[in-house]
Amino acid sequence: MADARDPRVVTLGETMALMRATEIGSLRHVPAVALGIGGAESNVAIGLRRLGVDSSWLGRVGDDSLGERVAREIRAEGVDVRAVVDRGAPTGLMVKERPDAASTAVFYYRAGSAGSRVAPGDVPAGWIEEADLLHVSGITALISESGRATLHTAIDRARAAGVRVSFDVNYRSALADPDAAGPMLRALAERADVVFGGAEELVLMFPEDDPHAAARRLLDTGCSQVVLKLGADGATVFQPGTVVEGRGFRIDAVDTVGAGDAFVAGYLSGMLAGLEVADALGRANTCGAMACLTPGDWEAGPSLRDVEAFQRGDADPVRR
Repeated sequence: MADARDPRVVTLGETMALMRATEIGSLRHVPAVALGIGGAESNVAIGLRRLGVDSSWLGRVGDDSLGERVAREIRAEGVDVRAVVDRGAPTGLMVKERPDAASTAVFYYRAGSAGSRVAPGDVPAGWIEEADLLHVSGITALISESGRATLHTAIDRARAAGVRVSFDVNYRSALADPDAAGPMLRALAERADVVFGGAEELVLMFPEDDPHAAARRLLDTGCSQVVLKLGADGATVFQPGTVVEGRGFRIDAVDTVGAGDAFVAGYLSGMLAGLEVADALGRANTCGAMACLTPGDWEAGPSLRDVEAFQRGDADPVRR
């Protein structure tokens, strides 16, 4: 495992090229789009790096300009990049529009993409075993059978090496219907040390329970923490014998996509730094709120200095 004084998080999953409308309105009419990248796992890796945690991201990209863009953008943020170039499939694409000032719509073009073809053999020897924590999400589990196999293999390797596992449910209805997705995601969550999910996602895995009961069911399987994300209402951390609640922030959100990933990065950075759960939760809620203040999936991810300023009230003119 990595030196405890220099925590390192490894994560894997698909990162796609992102085309984002630069103005409010339907894609039928807006005149221009901005080009960037986005992916749940790389968003977390970037967020962690900005918060002072060494991180590494692995994923497949196409042998194309968009794949080069993905690898270059993540690497430019200081993240160690393990991009596997797939010459038989293109880099995936997502397109984002803002139909009105209060909503965002995202369209995915990822069928047959390079990222969906990630395989257990893509993960190099020692990469997981030398880390402090492996972070994965349910997106990879639902995108393809090889993606799901890769996650289970990665978790097997982490558990064998004594590396903690973090799992964000991150359910995407476009990838699988609830009846099919629930058991797949539950099988992964039950093998993790820390699980992140919204109320609907926890119930998806345990349909017979409410979110609190579902969280306790996960603790019974051996999870050490279950983090219930509640958006602007904050979050709740369930541990054996204790429950810790953290307040959220009411802000004038510009773009909520990526807020959950920023929250996860904030929480994991606090956990790895040895913060008390309440303090890690406060950092997570702050990061999630700040991510909503500008367009983009990861661009608004804060540094520790930004977090401290926001919490003092020095840098939050749109917070209410």
